[in-house]
Amino acid sequence: MSALLEVSGVTKSFEGFKAIDNLSFSVGEPELRAIIGPNGAGKTTFMDLVTGKTRPDSGSIRYGELSRDLTRMSEARIARAGIGRKFQKPTVFEDQTVAENLAMALAAPRAPFTVLTRRPPMGERTAEIADRVGLAARLDDRAAILSHGQKQWLEIGMLLAQEPRLLLVDEPAAGMTAAERERTTAMLKEAAKTRAVVVIEHDMEFVRRLDCRVTVLHEGRALAEGSLDHVCADSRVIDVYLGRPEAAGA
Repeated sequence: MSALLEVSGVTKSFEGFKAIDNLSFSVGEPELRAIIGPNGAGKTTFMDLVTGKTRPDSGSIRYGELSRDLTRMSEARIARAGIGRKFQKPTVFEDQTVAENLAMALAAPRAPFTVLTRRPPMGERTAEIADRVGLAARLDDRAAILSHGQKQWLEIGMLLAQEPRLLLVDEPAAGMTAAERERTTAMLKEAAKTRAVVVIEHDMEFVRRLDCRVTVLHEGRALAEGSLDHVCADSRVIDVYLGRPEAAGA
C-alpha cells in the first residue's frame, strides 16, 4: 500500500488558537481510515486544509505520485485532481431525480454551467452507481422525498461518480437508522477497496464496524493511531476523549 496523502508538520491558527498543531500522518491507497477525537480536536480543519478551503500557516500536504503540494492548489484544482468531500449535511439537487443527480456528477468534460441546465440521460454508469449506494429502486424519485440516510447515500454516489482517489466523509452515520448505518458501513468499506476513504465520526460503534486504522486527534495533533482497540486502550485517549459524553453518542 503506497501513501496517497502525506501531511507533514502542518500548523493552522485562528486568532491565536492552534486548530492544527504540527500535524503529521499519511493515508495509503487503497485504505479506509477513521479519524476520531473530541470536539475542537481539529478534524474539520484537517478536511478544510486537504481540500484547499483553508491554507496552513506552515507545513506541507502532498498528494499522489507526483507529490503535489495541495497547499499551493486552488479548491477547484484539488477537486479535479481526485479529492472529493462529503459534508455532514447532505448536499443534493432536491428538485432533480436520483438519476439526474448522479448523471450530473459523472466525471466527464463539460462546459461551465451545463451541469445545471441540461437534463442528462440515465446511462449504465448512473444505474451502476445507484445500485452501489442502495438507490437502484429510487432512480426516478426526486431527491427531496428521500430519507435523510438516502440523501447521504445519494451524495456519496455523486462523489463516487466523479471517480475520486481520495474521499473525505464527515460523520456519515449522524441521523441514520441502525439499518442505514449498516448499509453505509458496507458502502464505505466497498469504496475503500479501490481508493482512499477517510471518515470523521463520533459514533464509536460505527467506527468499530468499519474495522480500519484509526487516528485520534487532540488539540490539533495526532494523539494515537492504530486499531480501535489499540487507541481505546491508550490512557491519553481515555483521558481526553472516551470519558467525555460526546464520545458515546451517535
